[in-house]
Amino acid sequence: MSTPGIAAEYAAAMEYLFALKAQGPKFGIDRMRAWAEQLGHPERGLPCLHIAGTNGKGSVAAMLDAILHAAGWRTGLFTSPHLVHLGERVQVERRPLTDAEVVAYYRELRPGAEAIAARDPALAPSFFEYVTAMAFLEFSRRRCEVGVIEVGLGGRLDATNLIEPEVSVITSIAMDHCEILGDTLEKIAAEKAGIIKPGRPVVIGRVPPAAERVIRAIARERGCTVSSVEETYGQDLAAYPHTKLEGDYQRWNAATATLAARALGPRWRITEEAISLGLDRVDWPGRWQRITLGGRRMILDASHNPEGAQVLESNLAHLVAETDRAPIVIAGVLGAARARPLLETIARHAGAIHLVVPRQARANSHADLEALIPAGYRGRIVRDSVENLFPTPDGCVAGGPEDVVVVTGSIYLLGEILARLERPAPEAAQG
Repeated sequence: MSTPGIAAEYAAAMEYLFALKAQGPKFGIDRMRAWAEQLGHPERGLPCLHIAGTNGKGSVAAMLDAILHAAGWRTGLFTSPHLVHLGERVQVERRPLTDAEVVAYYRELRPGAEAIAARDPALAPSFFEYVTAMAFLEFSRRRCEVGVIEVGLGGRLDATNLIEPEVSVITSIAMDHCEILGDTLEKIAAEKAGIIKPGRPVVIGRVPPAAERVIRAIARERGCTVSSVEETYGQDLAAYPHTKLEGDYQRWNAATATLAARALGPRWRITEEAISLGLDRVDWPGRWQRITLGGRRMILDASHNPEGAQVLESNLAHLVAETDRAPIVIAGVLGAARARPLLETIARHAGAIHLVVPRQARANSHADLEALIPAGYRGRIVRDSVENLFPTPDGCVAGGPEDVVVVTGSIYLLGEILARLERPAPEAAQG
């Protein structure tokens, strides 16, 4: 945990960086090119796997990191967003940056970023570009042998798209971020396929036919071989690799990670044993993650878009069959297009729904969420808050002792809850 001094500096750094984030996403890689050049291009020379997709990016990235670690490689992992601490986004050997290390990078990077902004305000680094720079520098300085890099949003214009990956992975394509990436599956697929580099292998996960045609066409133009999960494994999940992460969709993700690991080629010495070991050991919080809180059973699951709602449908049905009772669901979402399918899914399975508004500008209000719950729902609906639901680090007041509580929706909601459940270090508590 942070010392009081570092905690104050970390809070100041977060205030500065999140003020940049509040300005909204900035696309195009000209800013990141200028930024990386000033930093001496730390991204060069590090072999990487690059992962894009609507859903499953983080899980596949974690799986690949675990596989590469099992094969004996020193790994760097870059993902987003974080749950509680910014440093979770940048990990070496699955150790996140500490708050002190984040502060040190912030101190180091801010003068250069402000010098760029003074020369040309249009090239001022964004929040995501700051964190991407932290990742590239950390992986270079810690002498990582391979990096697993998750795209922030889209692919073609994402800040991470400076890298020349060993393998490009596209996990899934669905309708999300349409205002940015396009209003058809084909347009979204073209944006995400922007990570494909000439002559480098491409792996496709669970992708609709229309999107797959676009990805294959771009791969063909760039002289890339393509491996497809469905082509390799078919539709029978029994044939798919097993993984520690729960849910049918994680079997798809495991298959995607397996094909990507195999695509690395012989010099990487990725054995089938290393693949199985990595998939059995992988850890990725917030994805149908089971925890016990003060003796209560709880599941944390970030299902934040329509495709995620389909996955949640299957998981909730399995949970009801497993426990023989309807779960208590806590939900908070960003955006009506995401909230509607999620709440329709929840209403088919939940005994009660607690609606929460995450501390994000785009969060749906209580009234917005209530209006999207189907009129036929007969369970209890409660306007609630994280503070009320979790009054202590080991307590949840939703439902009764025998109920399973499922927290779902925005990953930011999960982060707020996990932050509330964190216990302070003894020295911090005494100070």
